[in-house]
Amino acid sequence: MPALRAVVFFEVVLALHILAVVFAFGATFAYPVFVSAIGKADPRAVPALYRAFHAVSRMVIMPGLVVVVICGIYLASKLHVWNSFFVQWGLGVAIVIGAVEGMFLSPNEKRLCEVSERDLAAAGDGVPVPSAEQNALVRRVSIAGVLMDVLVVLTIYFMVVHQ
Repeated sequence: MPALRAVVFFEVVLALHILAVVFAFGATFAYPVFVSAIGKADPRAVPALYRAFHAVSRMVIMPGLVVVVICGIYLASKLHVWNSFFVQWGLGVAIVIGAVEGMFLSPNEKRLCEVSERDLAAAGDGVPVPSAEQNALVRRVSIAGVLMDVLVVLTIYFMVVHQ
């Protein structure tokens, strides 16, 4: 029986780094499915869905991103790889995602919540019809979300193949 070795702090931080990426960004890949399924099943629930997405942005993505960055800083320092492309790329992407979340997505998601609720109220008991403003906000938020998901996938790729 091979000897069990103690878990090294480095391995714990590496695991936390990976888990934080999954935690922070995993759900975003399913957003289009949620929008489609809920929009078809109950269009009156769409404003609540947008509120949930906005809450995920504030309470999951941003804190998860902080953990990703803190763990990444430790790992890059421990391995002395600050000059490596994958580290600089990852740090750059983290800055971009944080900036886009804070300065673009969060205000647009908040506005989308307000507009979708306004459109729902305007529908009364009928089926809500998204306004042109709501459709434009959905398009803006969706494009930014897809681009950020692409950045996450590229970053994972660079992290995996950096050897």
